[in-house]
Amino acid sequence: MGAGMTAGQNRDFASFLDELLAEAAEPEQGAPRINLDYLSVVDELHSGRINFTDEKAAAEYRANASEKAVGSPAAETAAAPSVDPDEIARELDLARRAASTDLDRLRREFAFRNHPDRVPEHLRARAMIRMQVANTLIDEAKRRRFRPKKT
Repeated sequence: MGAGMTAGQNRDFASFLDELLAEAAEPEQGAPRINLDYLSVVDELHSGRINFTDEKAAAEYRANASEKAVGSPAAETAAAPSVDPDEIARELDLARRAASTDLDRLRREFAFRNHPDRVPEHLRARAMIRMQVANTLIDEAKRRRFRPKKT
């Protein structure tokens, strides 16, 4: 209960909020109270007079970014997943999947791991191809398994 409030005392909500705000505004023992004019801070930030960039940090960031972008071709090739339909089919393990719900779950799991929005930018084109191949393979598996048998 707030200061000056006794059990069973009825008050309106506005006075209760005023009391809480007054308690929150009181500085703790020994803590200096800092008055801050937020509009002045915003004005200073947008004026361009305050600069938060450190040229050394910016240079290191650019160097790291260019190393990652250029990288070694062998490292990027090793990290790039295959777009070969046979390898994707093995990865999907379609031979073991029997029910339509299994194939639907498999499609969602594959998309979760390989969707172009979830992979690094340099792998997005491959991810799109992998998704198309996987969807085609899963659709074909569904057609094969659930096609009415001809007699």
